[in-house]
Amino acid sequence: MSGFIFNTTPSIVFEAGAATRLAHHARRLGPRLLFVTDPGLRRLGLCDPALAALEAAGIALTVFDTVEADPSLETLNATVAAGRTGDVTGVVGFGGGSSLDVAKLAALLLGSGEDLDGAWGVGNAKGPRLPLLLVPTTAGTGSEVTPVSIITVGAEEKRGVSSAVILPDVAVLDPLLTLGLPPAITAATGVDAMVHAIEAYASASPNNNPLSKMLARQALQLIGAHIETAVFDGKNIEARGAMLLGSMLAGQAFANSPVAAVHALAYPVGSLFHVPHGLSNALMLPHVLRFNAPDAATLYAEIAADAFPVLAAEDSVQSRCAGFIEALTLLAARIGLQPRLRDVGIGEEALPRLASDAMKQQRLLVNNPRPVTEADALSIYRAAW
Repeated sequence: MSGFIFNTTPSIVFEAGAATRLAHHARRLGPRLLFVTDPGLRRLGLCDPALAALEAAGIALTVFDTVEADPSLETLNATVAAGRTGDVTGVVGFGGGSSLDVAKLAALLLGSGEDLDGAWGVGNAKGPRLPLLLVPTTAGTGSEVTPVSIITVGAEEKRGVSSAVILPDVAVLDPLLTLGLPPAITAATGVDAMVHAIEAYASASPNNNPLSKMLARQALQLIGAHIETAVFDGKNIEARGAMLLGSMLAGQAFANSPVAAVHALAYPVGSLFHVPHGLSNALMLPHVLRFNAPDAATLYAEIAADAFPVLAAEDSVQSRCAGFIEALTLLAARIGLQPRLRDVGIGEEALPRLASDAMKQQRLLVNNPRPVTEADALSIYRAAW
């Protein structure tokens, strides 16, 4: 067996109502905290119980609540500035992947003072960071257990920091926080988590390992069994909890066995056309899997019945692989996700630009089980169009 490294968040709390006891879990962060979230959650009052719990414990709070989807470098810089003004001793990220990503890098930059330009890429962030606690409010990104943060630089370019130093000290998973997610967001983020598990399981990364594979399969079992209930019966706490846990397990898997071409081709769709990340992944998923199938059919066949138990009856690798891809396509349609790039306003003339931009994601493409050229990427986009 090849050697590998497996890193994850050292303390994970999963409990309905855990957000109301956030002060207990945040004790190690010190007396002055930067609370990073987005305006939608503030408007809905979803942050209020957590903020009240922290304030009741005598913790001084600096609240930064203007994180946007696909957060910009300007937003990150403003977050860091707010933290410096508050002389904070720790950082709490509360929200979807965007808020958690900003909180991670804010903790890094506030703690180390290092130059962000030197931190981009894999393993370049040095630290130390400030103590960090993350609270996800969606079941999709798994950001609370991943060493990755993605920031939009300029109008279109997405850059990432990938380093174990930005893994948080504590992740607090409270299913009650996800009860109000609209069906469309539930669907897109749920498929996003499935993509994390699928790509982690089949990753060509030399660090692909038995722990990641085990976690990916458990994630697919949880999400496959509960995603439709979560979409259509959003108050079902059991389904919401299963989705949140499945998202986290998928996050642990791909944090150590990195994602590949689905993400690489989804990023330009999001950055150029402002399509939400989960939906971008859903749009590309079946087409990338069909492209990969000549080299990855056995891998996809191994996990097919985890997500869709009916596929256990298929008696060949090829039939299970084909059935898996078809089942994913049908699932996306049942839960209301748009099926094609044209359905989200992308014209056929944009496909060459998408293919060109996808080639910039070499840190992801190297993990794909089948090599992807620019011509291949264009062919995949055409299939998705």
